[in-house]
Amino acid sequence: MYLERAVPPCFIAPATVVLYREIAFIFGDVLTGDVVPTDAADNTRRAFLWTRVLGVPFWGLLNLLPVIFYKEMHVSPLAIVLMIALKPMSALLAPYWSQAIAHRPDRILSNLIWANILRYLPFLFVPWIESTELMIVIFALYMALYRGVIPAWMETIKRNMPKFDSERLISRGTTIDFCGAGLLPFLLGVVLDEYAYSWRWLFPITAALGLCSTVLLFWIPKPKAVTQKQQSIESFRDKVLGPFASAWRLLRENVAFAHFQMGFMLAASGIMVMQPALPLFFVDTLHLSYTHMLFALAACKGVAFALTSPLWVRLYRQVSISSFCGLVTVLAAGFPWLLLAAQVHGGCLYVAYLLYGMMQAGSELSWHISGPLFAQHEDSIAFTSTNVCMVGIRGCFAPALGALLLPYLGAAGVMVLCSFLCLMATYHFFFVQSKSRQIEVV
Repeated sequence: MYLERAVPPCFIAPATVVLYREIAFIFGDVLTGDVVPTDAADNTRRAFLWTRVLGVPFWGLLNLLPVIFYKEMHVSPLAIVLMIALKPMSALLAPYWSQAIAHRPDRILSNLIWANILRYLPFLFVPWIESTELMIVIFALYMALYRGVIPAWMETIKRNMPKFDSERLISRGTTIDFCGAGLLPFLLGVVLDEYAYSWRWLFPITAALGLCSTVLLFWIPKPKAVTQKQQSIESFRDKVLGPFASAWRLLRENVAFAHFQMGFMLAASGIMVMQPALPLFFVDTLHLSYTHMLFALAACKGVAFALTSPLWVRLYRQVSISSFCGLVTVLAAGFPWLLLAAQVHGGCLYVAYLLYGMMQAGSELSWHISGPLFAQHEDSIAFTSTNVCMVGIRGCFAPALGALLLPYLGAAGVMVLCSFLCLMATYHFFFVQSKSRQIEVV
């Protein structure tokens, strides 16, 4: 009965169609009997998608960890806030993992394999871990490796996949991650409610499933080693500041990429600034129940994300990156206003999160593909590492800024600020970056 109230029936049929299409695409090799792919592109595609499919149960459970901490381990609110903040801030540690493969393609495969092992391995011991601090540490390690391996994946896809196929592959991969994070917590919640402390055994079970995906990474062909010039031994200071110095140097040398980062920083910071205001707005203004809010928002965002991902891929092939991102930020700017309109008509809440899912699909595609796009024929590791680094930087200040402004502006004022920042990003993409040197999609 609650599900019928929360999720309009018109969302159920599209969701079923999308789910069937994605499963048929991913598991098509098993259904046809072609279990072991034969060429580099097919190897890469299957490994990339299967690692995500096998990691979805763990990723869905991990998104429930703050709730588990509060309900089962009775931790302080400060620890919950720290865990939520670590999710974006862990991106500051991610460049150190990807730094080892800069201009070293022969290390890419081992980078993928070790990251997959190390991020899941500690969770096998969750049944025997009683320390909250240790749980937070292994959570931060997972998030750092989850983001740190993105540059290696993007460079692997760039090397092994045709350009048009790589865009579709990245879109499908982000769809799997997004839908898994949004929908699986509800399925896992049934088990967690029925069986006390079942989370202690669900973590090692789902982590073991994620570890099994390591075998699939050996399908990917190992790039050939390249001759490296002998380099002087770096000091400790250079090793600590190296990833950030490399990112700064790249932004100074590549003007078009710097403009892209500026626009993306404005829009993404706007979305982050709004996050502290949303719980107050949902509870105090809209008076939403947990069940109504969670099922409605997950269904709207997930369905919109999955349905529009292929459309974003087609659009991306036809326009410049600045025009593409400008359209994404226009949608982001409209999201807060639709939430505010939900005070007048409740249906605007569903429309708002349908719009958010559409925006998120375009945002994820542009963010992931921007590294290989701006790198062109160069190594894309540095470009994607800069993307990851920027996530950590805005994660340090944007949510805190929203929390500081909330007592003065109120939830509605902070949401208007979000829209203003997104509109600034739109102006930047359409009227500033469009006048700089552009990389057209051909």
